[in-house]
Amino acid sequence: MRVVVAEDLFLLRDGLVRLVQAHGHSVVAAVDTGPATLDALLTHRPDVAIVDVRLPPTFSDEGLQAALSARREVPGLPVLILSQHVEQLYARELLADGHGGVGYQLKDRVLDAGQFMDALGRVADGGTALDPTVVAKLLGRPMRADPLATLTERERSVLALMAEGLSNAAIAGRLFLSEGAISKYTTTIFAKLGLAATDDDTNRRVRAVLTYLGADEQSGR
Repeated sequence: MRVVVAEDLFLLRDGLVRLVQAHGHSVVAAVDTGPATLDALLTHRPDVAIVDVRLPPTFSDEGLQAALSARREVPGLPVLILSQHVEQLYARELLADGHGGVGYQLKDRVLDAGQFMDALGRVADGGTALDPTVVAKLLGRPMRADPLATLTERERSVLALMAEGLSNAAIAGRLFLSEGAISKYTTTIFAKLGLAATDDDTNRRVRAVLTYLGADEQSGR
């Protein structure tokens, strides 16, 4: 994969570059400001980008804004946000375009290299990789209607793990169920949410996650 890294702290930026390269991928740009992030994303159009939320010059939300701007220019450009904070408004906007290829991981909850690289790979493949804390924050807002009202508690549990980017096999392991049972649950979830069968199962999973998060609603901006 061709990767862009956007992180203002030198040690963390250098560590991310080394980690990505150690797993056989290429870092095409390593930048430390919001404007440089947007330029790198549009110039290199990487297979995936790792972007911190708060970057110079103001250390507010320049990284996330750069990711949003880049995805408007290049729909579906895969971006994995890596931050200490959950910026709810812009995180919802990042999810709301419906293209997938989005992740949001919290720095202090990344426990090992394998976990992080797995999340990066899922995002590069057009899927989602959302930390459970991020999911909980995004679900903390009121919604005008609940599209999930017909789902059972078990189906909601499966969908919540799907939002984290887990495969059917991983969900089965987490819930102590067979992979076949999880497959049946996902089929039922898709049907209840009105997601017609397509050749691209990844797309249906992303759309189900977006429905779960309510990301298709206007965020009140």
